[in-house]
Amino acid sequence: MAREFQRGHKAKISDLTAGTDLYVGVQISGPGLTFDISCFGLDADERLSDDRYFIFFNQPKSPEDSIQLLGAQSGDTESFRVTLDRIPSQIQKLSFTATIDGAGQMSQIAPGYLRIVAGGEEVARYSFDGSEFSTERAVMLGDLYLKDVWRFAAVGQGFDGGLDALLKNFGGEVAEEEPASAPQQPAVPAQSQAPAFAPPAQAPAPAPSFGAPPAPAPAPSVHTAPTIAGTPPAPAAPTSPQTFTPPGQTFTPPGAPPAGQYAPPGAPAGQFTPPGAVAGQFAPPGAPGAFPGQAQPFGGGTQLAPVPPEANVRVVLTKYAEAPVGDRWTEQNQNLVRATLTKDAPILAKQGSMVAYQGDIDFAHKGSGLLGKLTGALTGQGMSLMRCTGNGEVFLADEASRVFVIRLQGEQLYTSAQGVLAFDETLETEVRRIEGAGLPGGGFFSMLFSGTGAVVVKTRGVPVVLPVGAATYVDGNAVIAWSAGAQAVTTTSLRLRRSGYARQTTEAVNLQFRGAPGNFVVVQPFEV
Repeated sequence: MAREFQRGHKAKISDLTAGTDLYVGVQISGPGLTFDISCFGLDADERLSDDRYFIFFNQPKSPEDSIQLLGAQSGDTESFRVTLDRIPSQIQKLSFTATIDGAGQMSQIAPGYLRIVAGGEEVARYSFDGSEFSTERAVMLGDLYLKDVWRFAAVGQGFDGGLDALLKNFGGEVAEEEPASAPQQPAVPAQSQAPAFAPPAQAPAPAPSFGAPPAPAPAPSVHTAPTIAGTPPAPAAPTSPQTFTPPGQTFTPPGAPPAGQYAPPGAPAGQFTPPGAVAGQFAPPGAPGAFPGQAQPFGGGTQLAPVPPEANVRVVLTKYAEAPVGDRWTEQNQNLVRATLTKDAPILAKQGSMVAYQGDIDFAHKGSGLLGKLTGALTGQGMSLMRCTGNGEVFLADEASRVFVIRLQGEQLYTSAQGVLAFDETLETEVRRIEGAGLPGGGFFSMLFSGTGAVVVKTRGVPVVLPVGAATYVDGNAVIAWSAGAQAVTTTSLRLRRSGYARQTTEAVNLQFRGAPGNFVVVQPFEV
């Protein structure tokens, strides 16, 4: 039975099938729409550095035949054969895309899917429909990517531009080329029987239940397509084809979202106001102080002049769209982190740190126990935690502090409680006391995290990571975290007069760190 994927879900190919000879089928349709379905073979930087791995109707296979375009079959609009163990090492990702050829937008498409078939059995399916998109004319449907092992990701990320925008997003540049000298009809490869790895025969997919039936695809003689630089052009009618040339830098066309970002699916144009902004008063980045006819910028009693077309709200706000799904923890920006939850993997977070969530999430108070409450009362190292469970996404922040995700793989890390925003519940935690004279309670208390999981720490400003040397001293209020191999002891500074501390005389007590080479301490640029 095929495993159903939703947008953002990922899995190892080995968890889906033991085979490496895969069939990838795409079914996409819409009333009056024609689609170009392609595969981009990308390098480790997610760039199309070798244009021979752009697989589309004018270049139907890669040099070693590891990626082949098969055409429409078994109810699929387009299909590919991918032989994973033959893909060269420089190709780290295969991105399967669909673009509209001509007028139209992705919100018009009928329910469709991308599926993976191995050994004649469907093992994965990602379903989508037009409600997930708006004005986009291109969409990245799914990826096969190499991260230790080959994996599959359901992407569903749209672009307002068409095929040209996708080329440029992957590092390409579209240029005009002289028409072909002699028109010829394209050769049509003979198709005998479906390959052994292909899916079982299916009845033709029914037409969409709404709108007019799809218009017939345009004849090959009038189809305009990009050709690949350095590759002899395939026989085609005398049009003005385009040539793909990978430049040295990324180029984003005017009006298209920046690479790696996209507008929130289904967000109606002109109706989105960013957090903290007052509707009708949001100043687009880079806009002048005031438009012509304004007495003062963005406000006041003077009526606003018409907003220039280049300041379209969708264009301006694209950079603030939700970041693509990474792993369990994703840094949305420098002040906000997103945790993707499943029912069997809850997290613990600072109480009150939730700023938004999506899905079915439950929040409950997490008690720290008698020892934790006592320690917190004496030292200020106690935490009020909430337990987040369910299926969905939680966005966490704390007073616009900078956030960093630290992933532990069977390791240990010390932190101060004030520096922790959230962590996986699978991690073991323990309160430790650093012995020393001159502090209330007789010592300085910290938290030790052990195991496999992630800790999200927060800092005031950009932190610095210092290697631990023979004499490394840090103010107790500035320390955020340190490696478990570093020994920390309290010490009273003898080189500074107490009058050198502006507010509290107890600031004269520092932490001294000692340890072998390779140990570190993280310090924030902030004084309590």
